[in-house]
Amino acid sequence: MEAFPTLIDIRGLKTTFDTEDGIVRAVDDLSLAIREGHTLGLVGESGSGKSVTSLSIMRLLPEASASIDAGEISFLGKDLVRLPRRAMQSIRGRDISMIFQEPGTSLNPVFRVGKQVMEAIVLHQKVSKKEARKRTIELFREVGIPEPERHIDSFPHEMSGGQKQRVMIAMALSCNPRLLIADEPTTALDVTIQKQILDLIRKLRDERGMSILFITHDLGVIGEIADDVAVMFRGKLVESGPVEQIFANPQHPYTKGLLACRPQLETTYKRLPTVADFMDATSQPDGSWKIVEKPLTEERLEQLCSTGRGRLLHPKPELEAIGHPWDETKHAADTTAVPDGQAPLLAIRDLKVYYPIKQGIFRHTVGHVKAVDGISFNVYRGQTLGLVGESGCGKTTTGRAIVRLTHITDGHILFDGEDVAEMHGKPLRRMRSRMQIIFQDPYSSLNPRMTVEAMLLEAMGLHGVGRTRQQRRDRAVGLLEEVGLEAMHLRRYPHEFSGGQRQRLSIARALAVEPEFIICDESVSALDVSVQAQVLNLLNELQEQHGLTYIFISHDLSVVKFMSDMMAVMNEGKIVEFGPSENIYANPREDYTKRLISSIPDASLENIHRLQEKREKARQQRSKSAAG
Repeated sequence: MEAFPTLIDIRGLKTTFDTEDGIVRAVDDLSLAIREGHTLGLVGESGSGKSVTSLSIMRLLPEASASIDAGEISFLGKDLVRLPRRAMQSIRGRDISMIFQEPGTSLNPVFRVGKQVMEAIVLHQKVSKKEARKRTIELFREVGIPEPERHIDSFPHEMSGGQKQRVMIAMALSCNPRLLIADEPTTALDVTIQKQILDLIRKLRDERGMSILFITHDLGVIGEIADDVAVMFRGKLVESGPVEQIFANPQHPYTKGLLACRPQLETTYKRLPTVADFMDATSQPDGSWKIVEKPLTEERLEQLCSTGRGRLLHPKPELEAIGHPWDETKHAADTTAVPDGQAPLLAIRDLKVYYPIKQGIFRHTVGHVKAVDGISFNVYRGQTLGLVGESGCGKTTTGRAIVRLTHITDGHILFDGEDVAEMHGKPLRRMRSRMQIIFQDPYSSLNPRMTVEAMLLEAMGLHGVGRTRQQRRDRAVGLLEEVGLEAMHLRRYPHEFSGGQRQRLSIARALAVEPEFIICDESVSALDVSVQAQVLNLLNELQEQHGLTYIFISHDLSVVKFMSDMMAVMNEGKIVEFGPSENIYANPREDYTKRLISSIPDASLENIHRLQEKREKARQQRSKSAAG
């Protein structure tokens, strides 16, 4: 008898979408299996077919445009593809549950979170509302929501992102499913919250013995959570196998590219490898893709490690003053320090951003939320300062305050010697042509009613860049080519681009007014790792070409270490640690910084092997307990 029988077996699955451009084969002849009590990690970029595979299993595809044209999905002896709708409804939520990617949009904003979980319990388990409420409180306690008796009556907007994700997990577990589908459950979460969610999913899986289909584009996360891995590219399965095998000896060039392009703490790259370094993929007339593998030569590896500027640290006296004296033995050979006596391009002095807490019928101020609480730091011309911390620490508020997109309570923002905090009207508008910001979400920061051309020309016209419309249009074409797009894209609207292309448009718009200083606010946090590598390389290239200065805001410490010269760690509105990024990673002084670094997913072979041994022992123990 098989020790771990197959729970769900997918054979020859083909899912298509009928679009204006013709039939799109989102999932093309997919076959894979998930064993009982195991986690299958499904990996690939946006558009690879991962989420469509999960929606096909759940039978939640949009009926008007999508259909399953072939194949079978065998679950507990039933073919889910051909199951009548009413029978599928009884399985969905009870035997197969799903954690959707974005809890903010998956939870109904007008209903209390407890009621939304209770609804699933009442529907599938036929219990009273009183019993459902009791079970919901127990679930909230199990998934680690603090004060569950109170939070059961909270609305989604009253909870943090991590708490909302825990509510989604509680809802998915409410009927003790045999299979849990987790669709990008940690994307865009802080590393500490991500670690908590991964630990929680692992714990619940081992305790309940359920199977998990874990969907993500991040192979670092896969190394932490999965037993088996399946890699998808353009709707097709290109590689699968045990997690140790895939990480130790990947066979397909696409898998090799995904593994290589994620920044690692120990990486020595100045330019990140991308999938294009490992393969060429060309679309064929029949809709298939021709893949040609490219060897990553020693010459190319040397180029990735050597091409680019070295780190630029603060002046040596300032390094001494902040407790990180200059020591050539601790830095790469091409690391330099800003010359003594040079003035910073940006000097923040005792910056405070407070938000009033109002109560009562007359809305009296009874206190303040101290989003930014008296921080000071310098950024020198040509540097990149990394600003890191968890959600709510004040890093985004700091970035918005610097470019005066939020009210400043107190303090000074000295840019090239002028106090931005005191500016209004035309002087502020002129200053903003020198200071730009790239927002986190290119979907919401680009006007959906404006073409790319209108967007870029509007910014240039407002700030007086170019004398004529033709000059501005020529500059717009040059900007698009500079960020890896083409002149033909000028006439398109934002919705006609992929997520990575939209982020490139955001970068082009920021560059349109010829700035000296750019704030990158979580500008790669929601991108696929391969697209993220392309955008990070682009930002570094633009910095060298234009002499740009960056503040790079992120919760992903691996990305910040790759990008930044100096780093500031924020917690509860204050800077708790500041210094050269390499020093802070090598020897963090604050417990908070140590906790952030320890939360980074460890995809090393040693850690994967350790986790797999631990998993095997837990499975054997559970089997013995069940037999006894």
